[in-house]
Amino acid sequence: MSSVFTSIIEGNIPSYKLDENEYAIALLDIFPLREGHTLVVPKREVNHWFELPADEFAQLMSYAHQISHAIRQAIPCNRIGVVIAGFEIPHCHIHLIPVNHMNEMEFSNPKLKFSDEAFRDTAHRIMQFIR
Repeated sequence: MSSVFTSIIEGNIPSYKLDENEYAIALLDIFPLREGHTLVVPKREVNHWFELPADEFAQLMSYAHQISHAIRQAIPCNRIGVVIAGFEIPHCHIHLIPVNHMNEMEFSNPKLKFSDEAFRDTAHRIMQFIR
């Protein structure tokens, strides 16, 4: 059975896609901890990050690095937190979270709610700084 991320990658489920390359896609998390909370998802459907071949994991991290720079330029923050947890969806994904304090990365915190317009605005601001 395909994951929700595979359905998004295939274009069957709408998303706030920021960018994609041969190996991965970057999209806004629809249940964000902070504005600009982004997911970087490999196109290869694997449950655990360590199931990716080493070269693909390196590509994934390099891509997350690139996307982090764009987020940092678009969203005022002190850091971009990086989390690979994988409990929500059985498809490896990296959380890139713009934060000012460590406690802003706690997944037990209430998720923020944004309108479609706000998500689109955030996506547009980040996309301006990609590449």
